[in-house]
Amino acid sequence: RQDKLVLFEQFPDYNQQIVDDKLTITQEGATYLVVFNKRVNYSGIEATYASYLSVILRNGRYKILREGVAENADNLDVAIFPKYRNINIAKTRYRQLFGDFNGDGLSDYAYVDSPVMLTETEKKNQSDTNKLCKGECVSVINFSAADLESITIENAYTSKLENLQDLNGDGANEVGFWNIKPATKSLYVFDPITSKLLTPPVVINTAKHKNLKLIDVIKKTGVSKITVTHSEEINGKWVLVSEIVNVE
Repeated sequence: RQDKLVLFEQFPDYNQQIVDDKLTITQEGATYLVVFNKRVNYSGIEATYASYLSVILRNGRYKILREGVAENADNLDVAIFPKYRNINIAKTRYRQLFGDFNGDGLSDYAYVDSPVMLTETEKKNQSDTNKLCKGECVSVINFSAADLESITIENAYTSKLENLQDLNGDGANEVGFWNIKPATKSLYVFDPITSKLLTPPVVINTAKHKNLKLIDVIKKTGVSKITVTHSEEINGKWVLVSEIVNVE
């Protein structure tokens, strides 16, 4: 009931109807399974879902036990479903990173404002088949500390933050930003105080080099020195290459 209230508040124009008024009803004892195709309309979007109701006859009255859509239905990643909202909440919590990012000795946190992704239904309605985001695919790292500027990363829509501890000896934790793509992920190492990259993005070919941990990609190896490891194609083969980088 709460999910439905949220749905109607978010999409006041939402409506649904059974396609061709066609129902398939299967009875087992006092329980009935009602299967039908439901067409929904909201915010200019129309989609059809194979849906069901599980109903029981008790004391002469029908009571709905469960309702839902087929698990293998298309376009289940849209905002009308509770799962979409739960995933977004989980992502927000997942991206919140705690640390001392301004060097004042107190704990603060960083979080990512990510672009809104197009749903599969919305992608089908786009003339540009390569378009992934509503607007620009730009992610922004924000900090709870008022004296730190936000950091903008272009062409980034899926990400993860890392606390890299103090790499350059300025007393503040550096922040790592994983820019995650289908076949690669790139680690951006930022100094939050200056908003500058300490090293060019460290690119990992995740199709070839799987299950690498953060310590496999970057680690402090001396005073203001870090070792970074990236994927590189050499003589037609993908290999891991490590180098020492001086950071100020």
